[in-house]
Amino acid sequence: MKKPGKLHKWQRRIKWAVPTGFILIAAIIVAANYVVEYNTEEFVYKDLTAIPYNKAGLLLGTSKTLKSGLPNQYFLNRIGAAIALFESGKIDVIVISGDNSTEGYNEPEDMKTELLKRGIPENKIHLDYAGFRTLDSVIRMGQIFGQTRFTVISQDFHNRRAIYIAHAKGFEAVGYNAKDVDAYSGFKTQVREKLARVKVFLDLFTNKDPKFLREKVVIE
Repeated sequence: MKKPGKLHKWQRRIKWAVPTGFILIAAIIVAANYVVEYNTEEFVYKDLTAIPYNKAGLLLGTSKTLKSGLPNQYFLNRIGAAIALFESGKIDVIVISGDNSTEGYNEPEDMKTELLKRGIPENKIHLDYAGFRTLDSVIRMGQIFGQTRFTVISQDFHNRRAIYIAHAKGFEAVGYNAKDVDAYSGFKTQVREKLARVKVFLDLFTNKDPKFLREKVVIE
């Protein structure tokens, strides 16, 4: 039977360990987000006239609709940004990279359909069905599609993470920021983003590869 003194000692250790752990986790999250924000500041653009030309744009996939069945504003705003880049001559082709891992869910095809509706020529669109994660999309852009210099198309927070990964892998990337959603609608996404940026450093440290790296795609 443990003596009361020893029991109290362990209780005190646990009492201090819990808040210390929370503080440490919070510090890691803050640090990861600061590093990503600081190192990508000069590579994200809102102004079409200011962003440099790149042959290819990497359009990062997202679902067409929300779980409620309502249109996903992230989706629509990214489509609008991709069209604006293409029509302004800032990119020549669009590579759509997204998730197609389950039956009936196909981010690249949904985005392609929307782009075609709005007048983007089909021969200017390339699909990457293995963009399960932003890391996968970025690395595959270079290793599969042969584009080591490209423009990422998504919302600002997402662009920064993708650009940070791209630069860490030796690619030259900038981002064109699609219009964001309101704070209420995007709250959960923003929380996930904070944690995703911590995961970036773990992935880079372990040199994590995409889930699939297969045959190369030639972009004329």
